[in-house]
Amino acid sequence: MTLLERITITLLWIVGIITFVVLYAPAAIVILLSFVGMKGRKVDWSDFSLQWYGKFATNSQLIDALSNSLIVGVCAVVIASAISVGLAYYMKTGARAGRSYVEFVIFLPFVLPAIITGISLLIAFRQIGIERSLITVTAGHVVLILAVIYRMVTIRLDTLENSQIEASLDLGANAWETFVYVVFPQLRSALVTSSLLAFALSFDETLVTFFLVGGETTLPMRLWAMMRTGFTPEINALVSVVLCVTLLFAALGAMSLRKSIERKS
Repeated sequence: MTLLERITITLLWIVGIITFVVLYAPAAIVILLSFVGMKGRKVDWSDFSLQWYGKFATNSQLIDALSNSLIVGVCAVVIASAISVGLAYYMKTGARAGRSYVEFVIFLPFVLPAIITGISLLIAFRQIGIERSLITVTAGHVVLILAVIYRMVTIRLDTLENSQIEASLDLGANAWETFVYVVFPQLRSALVTSSLLAFALSFDETLVTFFLVGGETTLPMRLWAMMRTGFTPEINALVSVVLCVTLLFAALGAMSLRKSIERKS
């Protein structure tokens, strides 16, 4: 290894470590401050406790906002997954003449600025007389995350050989049985991965939610409102809980993807 190569590798390591610190140090500090307090600008290690987690658990406003975000995210992912699988499977087995137009409609809201999507949906709901609520927020999130799930399901379906579907039909299975027993098992890994990603996008969506939310608020909107008066320490506990749950789901998604790859190999 030449001196230039060693210098290059060393610089890459330095850049990688700095990037890692910049990305994850703030999260580590938040987790630390959820257990200990501050005296001036110093960490008070003698103040180690779970009090902020207890106060977070009794903060009805934060719990309600978190619950609403979870409900909206789960409902949006379920609806978007059903629509995506249905459309993608139809494009795989049915007429493909309108595929480009369908994909244009699906992908357009995702690539448009969120503020445009939010305003457009707000005007549409007002025109048809639907009041803003968690239902309109869920509809808005479905429009946003549909492209993510549809794309990953389509990619997975494109790798599925038509001969498998034809063989199932030739052996006496109807279209529904073919989908349930032949197609869907091969879509599960793509659905799990895309659903986790879509849920993450829905969970922290702010702009579209801002235009569509009614009397009940979601967690991002609640935190946005709290910025005016400042965050209380139980927010550190909230962030720590959300971060740990997110890492858990990310690990489960990675394990599911790994098992799928191992089965194929």
